[in-house]
Amino acid sequence: MRFSLIYEAQTTDDSRAGDRKVFEELVEQVVLADKLDFDIVWCVEHTALTNYAHMSAPETFLAFVAGKTEKIGIGHGVVCLPPKMNHPIKVAERIATLDILSKGRVHFGVGKGGSQQEAGAFGYDLAELQPMIDESMYLIPKMFTQDFIEHDGKYIKIPKRPIHPKPYQDPHPPMYMACTGDDSLPRAASRGLGALVLGFGGPDDVARKNRLYREAYAKRKVEDQVGFRPIEHLAALCPALVLDDGDKARRIGIRGQRYFYESLAHWYTGGEKPDPSKWEEDLTKADDGSIIIKTRVGSEEVVMGGEKRKPSQEILNPNHAYGTVDDCINYVEKLIAAGADEILFMCNLGTIPQWAQLQTIQNIGRYVIPYFRARRPATKVAVQHKAAAE
Repeated sequence: MRFSLIYEAQTTDDSRAGDRKVFEELVEQVVLADKLDFDIVWCVEHTALTNYAHMSAPETFLAFVAGKTEKIGIGHGVVCLPPKMNHPIKVAERIATLDILSKGRVHFGVGKGGSQQEAGAFGYDLAELQPMIDESMYLIPKMFTQDFIEHDGKYIKIPKRPIHPKPYQDPHPPMYMACTGDDSLPRAASRGLGALVLGFGGPDDVARKNRLYREAYAKRKVEDQVGFRPIEHLAALCPALVLDDGDKARRIGIRGQRYFYESLAHWYTGGEKPDPSKWEEDLTKADDGSIIIKTRVGSEEVVMGGEKRKPSQEILNPNHAYGTVDDCINYVEKLIAAGADEILFMCNLGTIPQWAQLQTIQNIGRYVIPYFRARRPATKVAVQHKAAAE
């Protein structure tokens, strides 16, 4: 099992001061996570999504924290591959350089981005991106391993050129794909890529997606392989807030989760911009009518609420790790039983203050991770990663 963090750089303050604050806080968190033996820090890549995600240059953030840490893996979750956004040559060069400087700590995820807001910034239609993403993801591992690359494709044309440097890891860092909708899981599996399951459905949904992924992985064909290092790996998202006071953790966590969903809905479905100043003080106990939050995470629809339902029923998802250390352990157990090979803890949810995020990382690092590591041997993938790093 691996236990990791994932960041959107979500903030309620989109001023220059707010940007400085959120990145300074995330650096402090990653340095702490490194000391507490978290496995990987993953960063998304989003563009033009005010408040929801200011992590628009993950390669810069990850390079910075790689220089401040010693052990923690450096994860792109994921690099968006529309050519005008990230040309495959530049992606190959950046990933290889970061892998060298971090001494083999890089994990390399690929995807297309989740909204027309982002695709349109680079002149694309989101619905038309997948073929060019596919072309790019097959090209990049060749750049990692071949002396010269030459390509005359439909979307990408490259005259014969040498691409430098080559990665620290041989043949290249492990590769993953962002998976939200059901259609992306068989695609990742058939190509021998790890799956980053970035949905919020909980253990039952993870179990269903796990079946789709494992079945497709077992049937994969050599000719469909992306790159030269197939991995069978499913990582599951786990929103978390772990405090000594479980009720307080749930109150703070649910408020952060509401901000996450409403800021996402603002950009993905045209919803109102979230305004926490108008919310009930305690969303776990409010009973003042019906609120429906409807949005998308990639291609996956997320609906919370319905007619005559309390905000507590709409916002409080019991399938998340909000509460005490024991609550977190119990929920992580369910994700592992559902088939997860890696837990992606997410505590950077809008309104959640820095002190609560730091205490969450401390509690997970001091109690949750040791609990599972004492019970479960390292996975084959983890052993391979450690050997490559050494």
